[in-house]
Amino acid sequence: MNKAVNLNHISAVKEDLHLDLHVNIAGMELKNPVIAASGTFGFGREFSKYFDLNRLGGISVKGLTLEPRKGNEPPRIAETPGGILNSVGLQNPGIHAFIRDEIPFLREYDLAIIANIAGNSIEDYCKMAEILSEADIDAIELNVSCPNVKEGCLLFGSTAHGVLEVTQAVRKVCKKPLIVKLSPNVTDITEIAKAAEAAGADCISLINTILGMAIDIERRRPVIANIMGGLSGPAVKPVAVRMVYQVAKAVDIPVIGMGGISNCNDAVEFLLAGASAVMIGTAGFVNPGVWMETIEGIEGYMKKNRFNNIADITGALLE
Repeated sequence: MNKAVNLNHISAVKEDLHLDLHVNIAGMELKNPVIAASGTFGFGREFSKYFDLNRLGGISVKGLTLEPRKGNEPPRIAETPGGILNSVGLQNPGIHAFIRDEIPFLREYDLAIIANIAGNSIEDYCKMAEILSEADIDAIELNVSCPNVKEGCLLFGSTAHGVLEVTQAVRKVCKKPLIVKLSPNVTDITEIAKAAEAAGADCISLINTILGMAIDIERRRPVIANIMGGLSGPAVKPVAVRMVYQVAKAVDIPVIGMGGISNCNDAVEFLLAGASAVMIGTAGFVNPGVWMETIEGIEGYMKKNRFNNIADITGALLE
């Protein structure tokens, strides 16, 4: 009798639990912590055929450059065990076409729009940040780490001084929340993150892809025309979780985690490691429903473990 009463009481408490998935990152409001990662989601048009984009917390759009880019020569994508190598080379229509053609489409949906930008010079970055600061977007993601490009942004992201220099310059002209996306291809990720924070970044996102290579042994040639490319997918997740954990402890600004997230359990790992939100990319090529499944899975995890909001999970790792 008493046991039945207790069980009913517990059930009622669970039903009354109010779940709040909202996240605020430097003034950018997200209805939930799940964001479509840049470079894998285009501008959302293709995926809008598979699910309601209104369900997403946000989208970090295809990497943008000042002028249109055709990208690298094919072949530029190759499957690897546990992931893919890509050397697309920032193919995109340029920021002016993005503002004209893509923002109106994305504004039909209730989600945060993050413009991911990459440049070959500090002047390029600053000009793009200045233009996009007047556009109808929610944040700018400064891509200082793109290993699929032979020159340019990789150089900025590989040293603390480079990250400090470009972030400081962009911060002076950027009126939007500024996210700095870091490369894992460095010796000490915390040193790079601290440099970004000191230069005025509002948020850190990581990790970008890991520089990798594959060889066709019959042809005795690299599989990718650009020889090397960025490795993404489940294979990089342990490295990404480790780096998010280290950076979250080293800085006082929010961290967005990404790298190999394929389901809700993966996403929760990043939240527990210290991320305030997560980005999902490569998994969408295999399962276009991964974003929705992850959001629902996080809700289920919160109910099961009595978490009321995302902030309760962030950094809640027991050590």
